[in-house]
Formats: sequence, structure tokens, C-alpha cells
Amino acid sequence: MHASSAPREPPLKDRMKPAPPERELSREEVARYSRHLLLPEVGQGGQKALKAASVLIVGAGGLGSPAAMYLAAAGVGKIGIADADVVDLTNLQRQLLHATTDIGRPKTDSARDTIGGINPHVIVRPIESRLDSGNALEILSPYDVIIDGSDNFPTRYLLNDACVILGKPNIYGSVFRFEGQVSVFYPKAGGPCYRCLYPAPPPPGLVPSCAEGGVLGVLPGIIGSLQALEAIKIVIGRGDALTGKLLLFDALGTKFRELTLKKDPSCPACGDNPTIRTLIDYEDFCGVPHGTGGTGDQAEITVEELKRRLDGGEEIFLLDVREPLEYGICNIGGHLIPPGELAMRITELDPAREIVVYCKTGIRSARAIETLRQKGFQKLRNLTGGIDAWADRIDHTMARY
Repeated sequence: MHASSAPREPPLKDRMKPAPPERELSREEVARYSRHLLLPEVGQGGQKALKAASVLIVGAGGLGSPAAMYLAAAGVGKIGIADADVVDLTNLQRQLLHATTDIGRPKTDSARDTIGGINPHVIVRPIESRLDSGNALEILSPYDVIIDGSDNFPTRYLLNDACVILGKPNIYGSVFRFEGQVSVFYPKAGGPCYRCLYPAPPPPGLVPSCAEGGVLGVLPGIIGSLQALEAIKIVIGRGDALTGKLLLFDALGTKFRELTLKKDPSCPACGDNPTIRTLIDYEDFCGVPHGTGGTGDQAEITVEELKRRLDGGEEIFLLDVREPLEYGICNIGGHLIPPGELAMRITELDPAREIVVYCKTGIRSARAIETLRQKGFQKLRNLTGGIDAWADRIDHTMARY
């Protein structure tokens, strides 16, 4: 967080004006939005601005679900939903855009149907593709506001840089376990961008994903609803948006804290002399290995090959580098050493034996192999896809999480 050298600018609410009304509200819309129309801060002008507005939500998951549902209910005219995944059973604990009957369907299709059921006046644009540096600017360009409902660092930096280049507000949200964050990154309105807060991504694997660390199901509902609130305030030009502020929420303590963020004059994206003028390879920037999740020099083993060798009676030492709670849900046996204890318990492993390391998806096991190689271990194999792949292709009765 840095002090800003820019001159003081008027409050955001004085710079953000409602979008010009596209057309009058119908009789049915007047009834539908009557509780908005009774608010002097919204009224017909604000409601028409919502009707004329377009919002892109990147990620139809835990954050994108409440954001999309509340924006649709509020009467935002066009909502884009960008997500390349399909609905999985593990999503349903928090991703309310989707139902049990949607398992296996593209999330964009499920989201379109749910939003249409909430408000048939909303135009939904499903974007069933993964955003990258080659398509992001084109996808983001038609929308007034961008909501970041992603769950990974490459996408967050991609959206930040694209929004800075296009001059669009980027409404950020993130959740992990019992904690959430919300902010509005909007340099065009005088605020900082995501890079001002996080100049560089953390080392790969240092911050576990929700799939690895878990998340309380109701938490994304709270954070995603706050993202929708920020979008509505920006569209109608009322209230104080979270530009230049980071709102922190502790679900266990039911406490909010607000931090002040300053624009970094040396920020490569939005600073005084920006150097980021085009989009880059964000997976490479964040140190995410391409391909299966292992490093290029790692020997890997598929779940099929491991099953064949185990059935053949080969003595293979299995090392599980997940947490005990995960091991209790499902495992394929072997020796459990959580990642944080590996360096201290390395004497429990025999470097002369072949060791197959596994985790949930293959990412933590790849890091564990790097640690073991630094200690002189050579006979190491990374289980491609981890226990998820085992449950998917070998043992369909295995519990999944």
C-alpha cells in the first residue's frame, strides 16, 4: 500500500454518473422494481441506468452466483457470465446459481437458466471460454463494469491489467475458509489497481485454493453480494464505492475492517509511467506450471499405471502430502505427511525406495517433490491429477471433496 502523489480528486460519487436511459420502464418493470423506485437515491433515473447497464461476471462460482442473482433481480440490462467449467457436486455447497440437476452441465448454461428464472427482462450472455491474454480485451470491451469472481491469481492479474487498459472498474472479491475481501480497483476514477495492493503474486502453492483449504459456504454469498452492491452503486452513481479501500470480513467473528489503499506511483499498470500496455502470459507471471501441474523435469505416473503396478504386487511407497482432514475423507493408503511437516519429518522416508507422491490434484505433490529433490531424493514420481483423478478414473465409489 503506497501513498499517492496524484492531486486530490472529487469523490467517486461525483465522478460516476448514471448511464443514459435506454428506454422507458414497462408497466411490469415498474411493479417489479417498485421498491427501488421508492428510494430517492435510485428512483426512475437510477432504475433506467441499471436497465441500460452491462456487467461482466468472470466466474459462475461462489462469488459469481450471488452477484449474478442480485444484479439480475436489480434489473441490470445485460449480464455476461464467463466460465469454462461444468457443474460439479462439490460446487453446490456455495454456488447457488446451480442445482443438483445441473451437475455435468456447463456453468454458463445453468447460470443463464437461473438468471432467466429470476428476471426475464435481463439479457444473459454466456461466455463458455477461459479468459486469457488473447481474448480478454475483446470479451471485456462491451461491458460497463467487471466483477472478478475468479479463484486464481493468473486470472486476477489478467483482469486487473485488462481493466486498467480499457479504463473499466474492476470489482474484486476473494474468499478463503472464514475470511473474505472486497474492493473496487478503478484507476480511471483516481483509485489504485490490484497491482498497487499486490505487486507480485505469492510463490506457487503458498496460498491454498478453496479446493485445498475449504470455505464456509455462506461466506461467498456475503462477499459476492457486496460485489453486486458496489456494481449497483457505480451504475447509478450514488454512494461511496470501495475505490481506494479494502474491506475485510471475518465470518467467525462477524467483524468488518476497512483499510485505506493508495495508488502506487511506480505501479507498472496504473502508475505515473506505466510499462504494462499489453497483456502478458499470466500463468508464467504467476509461476503456474503448464500442463498437468508438475514441473517439466518431474517424472509423473498416471493413475492407471499406478493401479496396474499396485495390482501386480510391486512395492511402491505412497506418500500423501495432504492434510489429515483430507486423508480422513478419502485416500489410497500410504504414508501421510502434511506439506508443512515434510521438512521436519523427512527422516521417515527412505531415499533408496521409489516414492509416488500424491495430493488432491497434483500441485502440492509437485512442490513436495521439489523439496525432496533438494534433500537428495531421486526416485520420485508425481501422481498426475492426484486423488481426484483416481476417484474419476479408477475408483468411482471413492468419496470426493
